[in-house]
Amino acid sequence: MSNQLPHRPESCDTPWRIGVVSSLYNQLWVNGLVLHFEREAKAICPKCELSFVQVPGSFELPLGAQLLADSGTVDALAVFGVLLEGETAHATLVAQAVTQGLMQISLAHRIPVIHEVLLVKNVEQAEKRCLEEEINRGLEAARACIRMLRNTQMINSLSNSRKA
Repeated sequence: MSNQLPHRPESCDTPWRIGVVSSLYNQLWVNGLVLHFEREAKAICPKCELSFVQVPGSFELPLGAQLLADSGTVDALAVFGVLLEGETAHATLVAQAVTQGLMQISLAHRIPVIHEVLLVKNVEQAEKRCLEEEINRGLEAARACIRMLRNTQMINSLSNSRKA
């Protein structure tokens, strides 16, 4: 695990529309991620519009993300969940399925899908990554989201200028 967060990107005034999909399961930790994401996204890009959808658990996250992507109302998605490893392979199987589903959505819709569905070994890892400031993955997700929106916009502009 890296203990370094990426630097905050430059501020912007682009009114990007970001869908935030989160799990109700392990809600204390997930809410910590979402809160840090929201604060950081608004600090970097005050005009961004965030829309929030909650689903029962991590397994349902790809469907929530897919429905938002299908709606055409978002420029990017940020997806949050926390899976705690147990004595069986269940959490790992869910994490793998969620990862594959989110990647498919990103590629099919050609929009950034920021994956912050954490598979943690214990409560201490969850608290460090979700509630504390130093390596909070919600804050990291906001920075990645804004960077990817900029990159997507730049690449699309280059592509469109070559077609003209």
